[in-house]
Amino acid sequence: MKTLIVSAALIENSEEVLLSKRKEGLFKGFWEFPGGKVEEAESPEECLQRELKEELGIQVKVEKIEEVVWMPYEHFNLLLLLYKCKLEKGTPVPLGCEEVRWFKKGEIFSLPMPPADCELRERLKHKWGLSVA
Repeated sequence: MKTLIVSAALIENSEEVLLSKRKEGLFKGFWEFPGGKVEEAESPEECLQRELKEELGIQVKVEKIEEVVWMPYEHFNLLLLLYKCKLEKGTPVPLGCEEVRWFKKGEIFSLPMPPADCELRERLKHKWGLSVA
C-alpha cells in the first residue's frame, strides 16, 4: 500500500494556533494544521515552505519536528510530520484552502478534523497543559 508523507505546520501566536479548512478532496470542510504532500526530491521542510506560500501566502521558518503520526487509511498509509514553524513574512490568507483562521488553543478540540490531525491535537493538548474533555 502506498505511503503518503505529509508535512504540517504548527504556527502559534501567544495563545492561538493557525489552522486551515480543506476546500476539496478527502475531508473537505475539515480543519487541519496547514501543509501538504511532500513531492519527489523535496524535503519535508521544503514542502512546508512551498505549501504555506501557495496555500496561505506566508513565509515561515521551519524549526523542529513537534510530533509524528503514522495512520493507516483504507487505500493508503499516512506519515504526518508536524513541524513547529515561525511566521516570518505575510498575513495568512486562504489562497489554496477554503478558510484560514487563528483559534485559541482550547477551541480546536470542538472542530471537525481528519483523524491524523485529531491525533496531533490530542498530543498537543498535553504539551499545552490543557484539560479539554
